[in-house]
Amino acid sequence: MCRIGDKTFVREQYATSANLDARIALHEKFSTASEHFHDWLFKQVELPNNARVLEIGCGSGALWERVREKIPDGWKITLSDFSFGMAQTVQQKFPGAPLYGATRFSFLNCDAQHLPFAAQSFDGIFANHMLYHIPDLHRALAEIRHVLKRGGKFYAATNGAKHLRELDALVAESLGEPAPDAHRYIGEFGLENGGAKLARHFEHVARVEQENHLRVTETEPLVAYVLSGAPFTREQFPETLIEEFRARVQHEINTRGAFHITKAVGMFIAS
Repeated sequence: MCRIGDKTFVREQYATSANLDARIALHEKFSTASEHFHDWLFKQVELPNNARVLEIGCGSGALWERVREKIPDGWKITLSDFSFGMAQTVQQKFPGAPLYGATRFSFLNCDAQHLPFAAQSFDGIFANHMLYHIPDLHRALAEIRHVLKRGGKFYAATNGAKHLRELDALVAESLGEPAPDAHRYIGEFGLENGGAKLARHFEHVARVEQENHLRVTETEPLVAYVLSGAPFTREQFPETLIEEFRARVQHEINTRGAFHITKAVGMFIAS
């Protein structure tokens, strides 16, 4: 099973962007939402035109790649990640041109539990589907509160307990195991419990959710998703079980026209 808050697991999972890219690709190709999640997320953002912005756990930089044409000219953005490999990957995506390079973005390898910034450094802070990885969540939230300016906003995207439940069930059937705990992804921070966690550190907390599901019409993107290490570890899938899973997915697609998967995704806005 995924050791979602284990530092070794997180370091191995995100040593490069390959696992994350496989998971992102499934959502981008088969989402039923009227707009891309990052476009939807950015519509919720209200920050000044000269904002100083931090993203913790920036991953492959997918958010900023998607919305780069919408970023106000005056923003200064620091992209940080616990994985040195991720920090290197995202830096390569924003080369040294004036619009997207050093004058706009800076890059940092750091732990969200130990943010190396002065108090009240940022107008806005983003944590996009990553707070459930942090071993000491409240320490990280205290750090975020410390470096966020008074009146600033914290945007924290996450999933709910029903997220990808049909995929979990199908994987479990292929492995001959019970379906995993619905809360294994979200752990300490999901749509159901994240608001209460944030309320210990922020005065105002609001939750917004995107209407979205997956309608998967191809087998291989789902195979790639599972082999990326979620929701089960790669070691649990010898080739015979991979073929079993592939056959089950293809049967579902042949029978129903698509494999329908529930998504439960949204964001907290705290200040």
